[in-house]
Amino acid sequence: MNRRDWMKTLGTACALNGLEFPPSAHGGTGALSGTSSSSATTLETEIVRLKLRHTWTTTMSSSEYRDTLHVRFVRDGVIGHGEGAPIVRYKENAEGAQRAIQSVRDWVTGADPWQFEKLLTEVFHRVPGQYAAKAALDIALMDWVGQKLGVPLYRYFGLDPNDAPITTFSIGIDAPEITRQKVREAEPFPVLKVKVGLDTDETTIAAVRSVTNRPLRVDANEGWKDKEEAVRKINWLATQGVECVEQPLPADRLEETRWVRERVHLPLIADEACMHASDIPRLAGVYDGVNIKLDKSGGILEAFKMIQIARALGLKTMLGCMVSSSVSVTAAAHLSPLVDYADLDGNLLIANDPFSGVQVKNGKLLLPDRPGLGLKQ
Repeated sequence: MNRRDWMKTLGTACALNGLEFPPSAHGGTGALSGTSSSSATTLETEIVRLKLRHTWTTTMSSSEYRDTLHVRFVRDGVIGHGEGAPIVRYKENAEGAQRAIQSVRDWVTGADPWQFEKLLTEVFHRVPGQYAAKAALDIALMDWVGQKLGVPLYRYFGLDPNDAPITTFSIGIDAPEITRQKVREAEPFPVLKVKVGLDTDETTIAAVRSVTNRPLRVDANEGWKDKEEAVRKINWLATQGVECVEQPLPADRLEETRWVRERVHLPLIADEACMHASDIPRLAGVYDGVNIKLDKSGGILEAFKMIQIARALGLKTMLGCMVSSSVSVTAAAHLSPLVDYADLDGNLLIANDPFSGVQVKNGKLLLPDRPGLGLKQ
């Protein structure tokens, strides 16, 4: 029996037993195409306002809420959920993200979602910027794929959920009494991340230290404009139980950051300086690690590539997040067994999370063992 006859026989046997072959991710002529079920495919968007438990203040902004873009990819009766949190620093907002997805809706719903790598690559080419929008679509597609395959995304990537790290809990810039209150509320978390970068840095750290002696990580969000100031503050922070410092200087000041790194002993982590995979090689030797966020990179697949590149270059890796719901945070958490540090607490900072997904116990990330993202409403 030749291969053609064998395949015909196998196909007949499967049909008689009520089985179907899954769509191939590698077949076809190379062009993205839909299948007979594509007419039932929908791509829906919604801007969701997330209400913060506390006013959230960094060197860049202060707000009571954040608007994120939620995406629903529906096909074959399966709903894939995605979310993107636009970053003001990169001139993105929820309305722009929504328009970006709407501009490719008809094309995406007519494509084959099993060819998600090709599909998302084409979306990156068609849509300039708008990486939070791309992240929302990427997450929705990967959630759909995981559900169709019947496996959690961490298993799809070959990861052990027991390797997920602890996550920090973030303390935004605030008055000392509010800072102390936030630290008390974060008592279950073994490591805190404190926002700095203003003239009040010493007061902020003093308020934190008046309540806890737990290890700290700090994020200056490009707040220190002078390299001498950065060295002075980092060396002082080293005496305060701080483990590492994120983005001490503006992202474009690589040589100044290199100068700072030669004069301090705490690891420096790039955040705003690290958006995409192409950024990472030039950061090696300037920073000790990189903070990778789905909303900066454009989604799970891009973040996965960035982690691999960073590790190959000997850089420490951190998975971060924006203020967002459990959709985006859970998506990042599925990659967390790969990284050294996790800062995945954006969903814990809001009061109206529409989903539940990744859980946290004594700081440890507990990944859901349900297919796809494993979300519950």
